[in-house]
Amino acid sequence: MDATDLGLRRLVVPTAVGTIVVHAGRASGSPVATVLLHGAAGSWRTWIPLIAASDGMRRPLSDIIAIDLPGWGESAGPVPDAGDLAVAVAAVARALGYPRWRVVGHSLGAVVALDVAARFPGATVAVGVVSPSGRGARMVAQHPVRGILTLPGLSGMVLAMRLLRGLGPLSRPLLSLLARTGLLRLLARPLFRHPARVDRTVSDALASEIRPASFLAAARAARTHDDAVWRRVACPVRVVRGRHDVFVAARDGQRWGRLIRDLDEIVLDDSGHFAHVEQPVPTLLALREVWAADRVPAPVRRSATAA
Repeated sequence: MDATDLGLRRLVVPTAVGTIVVHAGRASGSPVATVLLHGAAGSWRTWIPLIAASDGMRRPLSDIIAIDLPGWGESAGPVPDAGDLAVAVAAVARALGYPRWRVVGHSLGAVVALDVAARFPGATVAVGVVSPSGRGARMVAQHPVRGILTLPGLSGMVLAMRLLRGLGPLSRPLLSLLARTGLLRLLARPLFRHPARVDRTVSDALASEIRPASFLAAARAARTHDDAVWRRVACPVRVVRGRHDVFVAARDGQRWGRLIRDLDEIVLDDSGHFAHVEQPVPTLLALREVWAADRVPAPVRRSATAA
């Protein structure tokens, strides 16, 4: 599928952190946008399975703003810190005519989503968090060798990103070669519970979106992130993650629960780090409160015989 198939169009929005490319559409007349934020080594296309699944369920997501975060997709870098990025995300939604929004983020995008809610509590009606990167992931990013004992999958990725950055311009043809030979699919196995079931286009997309400089810049910015800002989140926060997510530390959920007043988590038994790709329908259902938050009710239709 592409943007046209999903009823979305490509837009370029200027912000304080640079121009941001988004794919937006499916307007319903609601003043509430559905903002989708991908994780590191991703783009707006990460959300295609979820959007398509919503159509298949006849519960189509509407008022979509799927963003390419700076440094990934079609949005140029550099990668800003999460606070500046949160301001930019809000600016994009307002530029497209939405005064309020529900925001859903995957992995790194989950951190940005919560920062948006913390900085704009009056405008954020709900937050959905998919396979979030918590404090455990940030500790590994800072000390990847030490992190082998806690999150070996993430530790290996950080070390691989450092190696690829060291290769400079040679990293891109290397990744393309790995994708063509199927080795990248093998290397991506820790990301998924059932990698053999994941469509080939997903692993190909990983090849184009693995950007070592952006990944490591985001990791550096995350090290100094102050999670305490999330105490200002006033809306409901719903979390969904895979039980086999190799990037989430066991204690991350407990830490988040101490910071956020209205938080609930659902764990999918048959998913890894990309729950919305492996199990889009269960992910949609797990976030049902997010999609319904502050939705404008349809006008009441009276029958011809009504008094």
